[in-house]
Formats: sequence, structure tokens, C-alpha cells
Amino acid sequence: MNAKVNITNRAGASFPVRRMNFDFNNVPEYWMNGSPGLTHFMTALSALFPAGEKFFIDSVRAVRHHPAIKDNQHLQKEISAFIGQEAMHTHEHVGFNASAQKYGHDIAALESKTDSVIQTFRRIFVKMAKPLGITQEMIDLTATTALEHFTATIASELLRNPHIQELMTDQTMATMWAWHAIEENEHKAVAYDVFEGVFGRGLKAYILRTSSLSLAMVILFITQSYFLARLLKEDKQLNLKSLKEIYAYAYKPSTGIIAGMGKEMLAYFKPGFHPNDLDTVSLLDTWKVKLGF
Repeated sequence: MNAKVNITNRAGASFPVRRMNFDFNNVPEYWMNGSPGLTHFMTALSALFPAGEKFFIDSVRAVRHHPAIKDNQHLQKEISAFIGQEAMHTHEHVGFNASAQKYGHDIAALESKTDSVIQTFRRIFVKMAKPLGITQEMIDLTATTALEHFTATIASELLRNPHIQELMTDQTMATMWAWHAIEENEHKAVAYDVFEGVFGRGLKAYILRTSSLSLAMVILFITQSYFLARLLKEDKQLNLKSLKEIYAYAYKPSTGIIAGMGKEMLAYFKPGFHPNDLDTVSLLDTWKVKLGF
């Protein structure tokens, strides 16, 4: 463990809030196996998190006092811990992004772009959905529920995939991503439980959550790919070697982190689905021991 772990608040929830305080000062420019392509792929993901995690927090917080769930004390404690964990993720990714900025990679512009993308699509979708009686709060919570499924799925794949882990050769970054992955799975059901508590399990709720996942994945793929291409181009690394490495890391059927997510992502479309149907308890127990939690 190369970060001091401080559990700041359990809030009576089923998972803790950990403050990690990573020191990114000595993280090398190409921290992922010395590869510009792989490093920029993960940095393009990291650029999404500060604005994205804030959106998740705001979306859940906006409905936590809804009459359908305000007296559910267990869920309220889970929401508090969810907000705490997501706030810590934002803090650490801001720290890493600032360290990448020092190497001349304009991550601040990408963070700002992420917020612009989120706000633009919020406005578009609420205009489209308003005639159907769907509010901004419904749009936001539904999108958060879908994107939390994505983050939990990519996180569990990172924790399962030894090929991906071997490429994370800088210990600080390997620990940060593993910590983040553990916590995404610890709180993976919170936004979903809030969504079901507020909107139920009927046909309308099913259509909302599944269509939201489909749209969110398209937007996310386009945005992250644009960020990746921009980082590679500005670093003069947009070449065949980088693209081959990125393909093998992310999309190759036998080893890719994105390719490995297919089955769990599709599970979201099953009627009656719940995030805890995808059991990661033993996986998390193993990694908590590895990280000394």
C-alpha cells in the first residue's frame, strides 16, 4: 500500500468511505507499461470522472428526500456513503489529472468538455421527454443508474483481468485504479435502489433505464474516443503502434477490458435485473486483502 488509508465516515452503511491521499508527484508521464497509447486511454477515462462523479452525486442527492424513500433509513445511509465515496473518487482523479497536466497534456480542457457534454445532453433529453411527463430529476437519476452499471462493470473487469493488471506498472496508479474499482462495486446498487424506490419496476421504468444505458454508452464511447484521439494527436503519438496497443488492451476479444464487459453489460436489459445479481463479493474480499483494507 502506497497511500495512507483513512476511513472518514461509515455513516452506518454497508461499505466505508476511504480517504486515500495519493501522491501523484512521482507518477511517470507514461505510467502504463511505458506506453503513450495505453496511458492516454486511461487518462481519457480519468478526464470523465470529475464532472461525471459530481453529476452522479447531484442526481442521487436531488431525489434522496422523495416521499417514496425518505423514511428508508438503510437506503439513506447507503446514499450518504455513496456520496462520500464518489466525492473521494473526484478528489483523487482531479489530483491525477493535474499531475498529467504537468507533462503538457491539457486534461483541464477535457474535464471542462465533459461537463459541457453532460449539461448539453441533459437539456436535450429533458426537452424530448417533457411531453411524456419525464422530469429533469428522472432523466438525471436514470442516466446515473445506467452509468453506474458501466463503471461497476469496467471496474470488476479490471479486478478480474490479469493482463490489464500487468500493464499497470506504476504502483501508485495501479493502487488508485484498484481502489476505485473496489468502491464502484461496493456501491453499485445504490443508484439503482434509489431509482427503483422512486420509479418502481414497471414497464415505464424498464424502458427508461434500458434506453438510457443504450444512449449513455454511445455518448460515452464517442466522448472518450475523442479525448483519446486528442491526447494522442497533441502528444504526436497518433500512430499505428499506439492504436494496436489500445486495441489489444481494450477491444481484443481474448484480453480487452471493454471486450470483457459484454455479458455483464447486457445483463442490465434483463427484466427484474438488480446489480447484486452480479456477485463480486469474493472478488472484492480478495482485493481488499491485497490492498490492506
